Parts: sequence; C-alpha cells; structure tokens
Amino acid sequence: MNNEILVRLFEVADADAAAQIFYDAVRIGAAEFYDEAQRAAWAVDVPDSDVWRDRLLAQPTFVAISNAQLVGYMTIAADGYIDLAFVRPDRIGTGVAKALYDAVEAKAIELGASRLYSEASYLAKQFFERQGWVVVKPQIIERHGVKLTNFVMEKLLG
Repeated sequence: MNNEILVRLFEVADADAAAQIFYDAVRIGAAEFYDEAQRAAWAVDVPDSDVWRDRLLAQPTFVAISNAQLVGYMTIAADGYIDLAFVRPDRIGTGVAKALYDAVEAKAIELGASRLYSEASYLAKQFFERQGWVVVKPQIIERHGVKLTNFVMEKLLG
C-alpha cells in the first residue's frame, strides 16, 4: 500500500467520509482508553452528513487523502482552537495526524494565533504531547448522561 499523504482543505464531497471517520475513530480507535458505554455516548451514531458538512465548513478544516481515500481531518479556528481531530483507526500511527497537524499549526501561525489549544481525548493527548503541547487540566465532561475524561491542552506559538 502506498502511504503517501496529501493534505488539502475540506470539500463538501468529503462530508460522508468525514462523518464515518468520526464514528469509527471514537468507536474503534478510542477503545483502548474509553469503555463501550463512554464510546457509545460520545458517538451515538454516524453523524448526519449535512450537519457534519456544515460544522466542517464553518472553520478551516484540513483533510488527509491517501490512496484516493479520506483518512483523517483536523480543524483550526482563527484563535488557535482545534475542535476536531480524527484519523481512520487503521491509519493511526502512519503519519496522517502529523501531516494534518503540520498544516493546522502553519495555518494558525498564518492567522496570527498566539497558541493552539484543544480539549483532547486520551488518544489525542498522547499525540499532542509529542508535538510539544502541555496539559492545562484534566476535566470530566458528560455526553448523554455518561462521564468521560478529556484534557484541556495548549501549545504556545512563536
């Protein structure tokens, strides 16, 4: 398999694949860190493509393409907030997240952000720490009545 990764901006036609990646990343990719009830509360079902499309179009979103398939995506707001960062479970550890992250960090600097920040899952926390991020604080959030731990994290830029 050719693992070449192309990073580009999100397009409307990416919505279905992006919604499925979210669902699979939570339900399969996060299984090491969250139990079945937590993953089911986080991703009840595959998100509606129109809703997901609108959410991804509302902010700069970079997608990773490999072998003509969408394999991950990451958003970046003008103030440096990363809202969504998901990689297809079978591509975790293959450079997809790093390729997306490099594009997102460059865009944040271009937009004049002084820092990057996010509310990261256990899996994302490990990745962000390798990129020089620090944990500001752990927090407990609730989804559909189920408690999950994530981490407020940041990286100062410049």
